[in-house]
Formats: sequence, structure tokens, C-alpha cells
Amino acid sequence: MEAKSNQKMKILCLHGFRTSGKFLQKQISKWDPSIFASFDLDFPDGKFPAGGKSDIEGIFPPPYFEWFQFNKEFTEYTNLEECISYLTEYITSNGPFDGFLGFSQGATLGALLLGYQAQGKVLKEHPPVKMFVSISGSKFRDPSICEVAYKDNINVKSVHFIGAKDWLKLPSEELASAFHNPLIITHPQGHTVPRLDEAATNQLRDWTMEILQSTNSVFSVSNDKKQLQNGEAKKERQQEEEDCNKKDKKEEVAIEEKKEVELLEVVN
Repeated sequence: MEAKSNQKMKILCLHGFRTSGKFLQKQISKWDPSIFASFDLDFPDGKFPAGGKSDIEGIFPPPYFEWFQFNKEFTEYTNLEECISYLTEYITSNGPFDGFLGFSQGATLGALLLGYQAQGKVLKEHPPVKMFVSISGSKFRDPSICEVAYKDNINVKSVHFIGAKDWLKLPSEELASAFHNPLIITHPQGHTVPRLDEAATNQLRDWTMEILQSTNSVFSVSNDKKQLQNGEAKKERQQEEEDCNKKDKKEEVAIEEKKEVELLEVVN
């Protein structure tokens, strides 16, 4: 499951609680299209139909979905394991994916998958995910989850959008601290996919371009290595052919010499 250099990098985009993949796609469309022009974005719907009222009713048409359910303190979760199994199967079947992007519940879930992959709990056969865009994400609070998912700093290039008026501002900052050398982009808005000003747009575009250039460099080195290996293999084949030809000629000469000896014996 290795990405090819002539394909766009794939990003799995996970929507927020009781919304949908199409709604997140509309939210992201507020951003400058050049930011993700070189990426293939995939927007699946959550595993479960919304179990209650959606905040976007009357704003965006249904159906609405949720990834899993939780209590008010966000310490107990229902259907989380089923959701993880569903997503890992989706990623394996539709990937490989180079990155995750998520809003709120989707970002929280994406970070969990990254932490679990780093610890060898899920996606063992999937290539390491290279990048993560978190918008209003947070950590899980169950100690049994935290001890695994956030055991070590998650070594994935990440950018975290944190709103000054977001009710999840502090949890978003905590999630960012779980990553190695994260890029944090603040905005003055609340719990939403923010509209980006010129400075934030440039920051995010530079960040994605750096990842693209780094990945292309790896592909270039890999291709050079393959070409070198192919060239060496070709030389080996040519040498084998030359050796075979020499052997055949020697056998032909030996046969002719034998025939001459036999002919002389018959004549004499």
C-alpha cells in the first residue's frame, strides 16, 4: 500500500458531531482552493445516524451523522470501538491515506487514530500517516485511552486551529501539546471551521507545500534508487546473456571438433 508519485496525496476528512461529510466539504470550501489543490480529499459520513437534534438543522439539509456517542463530561463513550473498527476498515479499503483532517469530534477521533497507529494498536499494515489538520479537536479523557494514544508525543506533522471564543479552546490546546512540534493557528471565532485571513491562509499553504515538497523528495530518491537497481539488474542480465552465448559457442566448437575427429576415424 504505497502511494505513487504521480498520484495526489489523499486526506481523510472527518466531520463534526451530528453533521455530515458534505457539510464539512462545504465548510472547507471557505478556504482558498490553492491550499489543497494538490490533495485528494475524501469526506465520508459517520457510522451512526444522528441520535438527536443537529445544530445545523435549517442551515444545511439532512441526513446527519455521528461517529460515536459520549456523556456530558466526555469521559464515557458509546460505540467508540465500533467506530474505530469501521474507520480502520474504511482507511484500509479506500487508502492509503497520507493525512487526516477533522473538525471537533472528527478531529478528536483523527488524533486518536494517529496515537493508536504510533503505538501499534491500529492500522499496523497501513503506511504511517504523514499529516494532520485539527480544527477544534480535543483529547479523550478516559485514562485507559490516554495511556495508549497519548503515551508519547505523536510524531506527525500537525496544524491546529484554535478559536479565541471556542468553548473547546483549552482542550484544543491540550490536544496540540500531544503532538511533536505542532503548528498552531489561532483565530478570533468560536467553535467552527473558521474563515481564514491572508496570514492564516499563507501559513496553511506554506505548511502543505512543505509536506508536498518533502514527500516529492522522498519519491525522487526512491525512484532514483529504483532506476539504479533496474540498471544494475539490466547489466546482470546482459552479462548472463553474454556468458550463455560464450558457453553456447564453446559447446558448438566442441561438437564440431568431435565431429571432425569422428570423421577422420571413419576415413582412416
